[in-house]
Amino acid sequence: MEDLTDNEREEQLRRWWSQNWLWIVGGVALGLALLWGWQYWQQSRMRQAQIEEAAYAAVLDLLGAQKFDEAVAKGKALRSEHPSSPYADQTDMALARGAVESRKPDAAVPHLKAVIDGSKDEELRGIARSRLARVLIEQGKYDEAVAALDVARAGSFTALYHEIRGDAFGARGDANAARGEYGAALAAAKDGAQIDVAYVELKRDALPAAPAAEAAAK
Repeated sequence: MEDLTDNEREEQLRRWWSQNWLWIVGGVALGLALLWGWQYWQQSRMRQAQIEEAAYAAVLDLLGAQKFDEAVAKGKALRSEHPSSPYADQTDMALARGAVESRKPDAAVPHLKAVIDGSKDEELRGIARSRLARVLIEQGKYDEAVAALDVARAGSFTALYHEIRGDAFGARGDANAARGEYGAALAAAKDGAQIDVAYVELKRDALPAAPAAEAAAK
């Protein structure tokens, strides 16, 4: 095959360009549009995160100033406008803590349930469940506290859930059930779960002796 002359090469390039220029220009335009869209989306996400962070910080400031009702209103607005935001979850956790510290356990419940029902963070949901159970114990709702903690699906929270269930049974006056839960908590702790082993042992040993044990001691 003979080499093409300069004129032939030029003519060939002209034909190729006339047949393909639209695709080339369109591809470049599409690439630029995608790049611009990606940058715009990133900037929008950053701005939204900054707005959410500022709202969360405002809630913390209001709680620090003992303005609980104003903090709740601010937190509700954040949850309503950005329901899937991690800052909404952290805000509800902060409001629940503020309610407990203010001796308003009833006010803590909806915030903890909002995290349990809506958070995408599995670990945070587990923490919220444990705190909800403790609030329910404080309210005297022992059966609800036990039901709130599914130890079969507790994962790394197994030992903690057993401990709290033991607290619920102990507060209800069921020493045998409490002893069993504390024993399960200590057994789970041997697998690396983080609880205060000495404190759980202290609570277990402080329980009233089982009737059979009392009879044997006489």
